[in-house]
Amino acid sequence: MLQADIERLFDERPERYTEEHFRLFQCFKERLNAGEIRAASPDASQPSGWKVNGWVKKGILLGFRMGGMVDMSVDASRQPWFDKATYPVHRFDPSSGVRIVPGGTSVRDGCHVGKGVTIMPPAYINAGSYVGDGTMIDSHALVGSCAQVGVRCHISAAAQIGGVLEPVGALPVIVEDEVLVGGNCGIYEGAVVKRRVVLGTGTIINRSTPVYDLVRGIVHRADGDAPLVIPEEAVVVAGSRMVSSGIGREWGISLYTPVIVKYRDAKTDAKIQLEDLLR
Repeated sequence: MLQADIERLFDERPERYTEEHFRLFQCFKERLNAGEIRAASPDASQPSGWKVNGWVKKGILLGFRMGGMVDMSVDASRQPWFDKATYPVHRFDPSSGVRIVPGGTSVRDGCHVGKGVTIMPPAYINAGSYVGDGTMIDSHALVGSCAQVGVRCHISAAAQIGGVLEPVGALPVIVEDEVLVGGNCGIYEGAVVKRRVVLGTGTIINRSTPVYDLVRGIVHRADGDAPLVIPEEAVVVAGSRMVSSGIGREWGISLYTPVIVKYRDAKTDAKIQLEDLLR
């Protein structure tokens, strides 16, 4: 019922939005906050293991269409904030089980932040995203609109998790359970990072860049409309490959590329073990 009503309101734009429409959107947003509906969800029948829920993305976009600009400033003279009335800041209380360290973090309404999540300042979590239980979002990190982050992940300082809100049929960025995203990493364009992957500092992942797997002797690429998938437990670092032809070869130029140098083992786990005392 909710899906049909959201899709109808998105596809058949009324002359004006009524109180009933706003109640519908509020119900939709509450279910996003609760994690009951998601922009993408696990699906074993898909090659990537995930399917996009286009109607949910339509609902998120609907909020931007419906909302008028309002003043959300705490102190308009010192720090003015203006945004859509439909997307205020997310409301938390101690029973939420989320630790938000003081210092400038912003979490937008319409996203799910699970129990035991820690958010270090300043960080930003956008509408439509999903952050699983026990995950750490470190300082200056971004979780983009519709991005899906699993349980017990560590999103390190200055890491960027892209979103992909539009087009509605495009799979957003997926970071599965127990992934470590190192500092200054970036994951974009609907890439899928599978369970227990480790991304070394400064690694950039997107569907346009092949990933060279030194362990298995293969190259991981996005195929057609399918996303780039980083296999489970891969340890990925920033590398380079030489230009093999033309003037680039003459000049000795190399291009950036992510490289899988190993798969996780006990030694890796010992190095990246998260400190439970921080939670």
